[in-house]
Amino acid sequence: MPIGRPGTREPAIRTIAMPADTNPAGDIFGGWLMAQMDLAAGNAAARRARGRCATVAVEAMAFLSPVFVGDEVSLYAEVVSVGRTSLRIAVEAWRRGREGEETSQVTRAVLTFVAIDANLRPRPVPGRRSGP
Repeated sequence: MPIGRPGTREPAIRTIAMPADTNPAGDIFGGWLMAQMDLAAGNAAARRARGRCATVAVEAMAFLSPVFVGDEVSLYAEVVSVGRTSLRIAVEAWRRGREGEETSQVTRAVLTFVAIDANLRPRPVPGRRSGP
């Protein structure tokens, strides 16, 4: 599921980890990072499905290294597969220290979304195609 190192594609989201995103020990919450990944994947899902989508599953979440206050976090999302009403989106998060250029991958996951209509019912994804 590798999406590619930063610099080879545009991030879906780029944000800065702030003190409000930490636990009492000063570490960035994994839940904050998961929320950022959901936002990035949701953006990719909505664009591909041309409308509203709901997260229905997260699989294979792996935390590879920590994120620190002040780090720039870039999230990359890619549609992996499209079903009749669902989409699987691969997401990677990379960190860059505030005062450097070196980047490192901090997490990755695959999220599944369902395209939904105005009544919150599943709807077909337009132009369905499977695979990457």
